[in-house]
Parts: sequence; C-alpha cells; structure tokens
Amino acid sequence: MQRLLAIVGPLPFMALAIMVAGLALGVGVFLFEQCFSAPLAAITSWWRYPLTGLALATSYFAYGLSLLLIAPALNFLLGGKLDPYRGSQVSFAALRWYVHCTMTLVVRYSFLEFVTPSALGQLFYLLMGMKIGRNVTINSTAIADPSLIELQDGATIGGSASVMAHYAQGGFLVIAPVIIGAGATIGMRAVIMGGVQVGAKAKVLAGSFVLPNTKIPAGETWAGVPARRIELENGKVQPEGKAAS
Repeated sequence: MQRLLAIVGPLPFMALAIMVAGLALGVGVFLFEQCFSAPLAAITSWWRYPLTGLALATSYFAYGLSLLLIAPALNFLLGGKLDPYRGSQVSFAALRWYVHCTMTLVVRYSFLEFVTPSALGQLFYLLMGMKIGRNVTINSTAIADPSLIELQDGATIGGSASVMAHYAQGGFLVIAPVIIGAGATIGMRAVIMGGVQVGAKAKVLAGSFVLPNTKIPAGETWAGVPARRIELENGKVQPEGKAAS
C-alpha cells in the first residue's frame, strides 16, 4: 500500500501544477495570438524569425507575471496557508503543505529567477503569506513554506541561501515557523531550517547550516556545519559554544 501511495501520491499535485501553469500559459498564448500572430504571418523576409523569437519571449514573460498572481490565488482558494504541524507526511493535515509547496515550486522553477531580488519577487512571497518588513532584501529563490516565514525590517537573505520552514524528524514531517530578525543577515548559500529564530542584527555566514529549532541571539555571528557562534578577531574565526536546538 505504501509503495502504491508513493507512486500515485504525487499525481494530484502534478495535476495541480499543470493547472496553475496552464492558466498562466493561457495569458501568454492569448497575448501571442491577439497581438503578434497576424503581423508575423504577414512578414515573408528573414526578419520573421527574430521577431517571432521576441514575440515568444514577450509572451513567456506575460506567462511569468501572470503566474506570480495566479499561484497565490489558487493557494488561497485551496487552503494552502500553513500552520505549525508535526505528524505523518501522508495525512489530511499535510495536504495543505503539499499544495503550498506545489504553488511555490511551479513559480520558483519556471520564472522566479527573473524577478529576484526585485519587488515583484517580494510581491509573490507576500501573496503566498510571508511576513516581510521594510527594506528587506531577498536575493534567493530557494525559499520554501513562505507562509510560515517572517522577515523583519532590514533583513537580508543572501544569494542562493535556503530558508525552509520544515524538516523531517523520526519519520515525521515537522513544519515550524522561521523568524529572521530586524537587520539580520543570512549569507550566501547558508541553510536555515524549520523552527529557527535569528535575532536582530545577527549574522549567519556564507555556507553555514543552521539546525532546526536553533535560536540565534541578537547581534551574534554564527558559522559552520552545523552553525555555531563565532567571534571574529583580526580576521580569524574563534569558535564559541555550540548551537542550541
């Protein structure tokens, strides 16, 4: 039975991904047919090919910009807003997480890179339920579970950093809020797991891995795998203590 679920379980969410992508593609197809198809058909010279490419690229961006709105709308209608959870990965309660993940991943892997770190990327995360303060920078698309992530004023997420409000433990799926405090910085390619709280003006250095449920006090600098508190003196790293979990 478990093997059968493993095979057929993803199918409804694949169908959901097809639906949201298809609705957004409809906008691009409409734009192409209504605005570009007839004029391009009238061109008989070689100019038709680069102009067709430009028309297709324009239609693709119409798809992507539409997707930024359609995916959050369907996420809302299908109850994809998350609450903290610990339990089986195969349960009615976990369905909301799968819906939320599907909507997030469709946008991430088909368009979001083009609008990161712009305000359009932040608009998508806001519509998906993320709490975003003023003067926040999000320079990464590796964001999972946005409805349980809070970025306070002046927080910075570095390039390709991963922030996810979930993890697996003891065979259970755990979904827990992530809070990045005011003025805190998450370095390039760092990983922040579910339940992590990063205090105001704290720093997680590039490439670090912060274990689930770690609490980083305000103003501290953490680094390493797993991340621990460090002190920087004369350009050298001095370990101090261990990560709390």
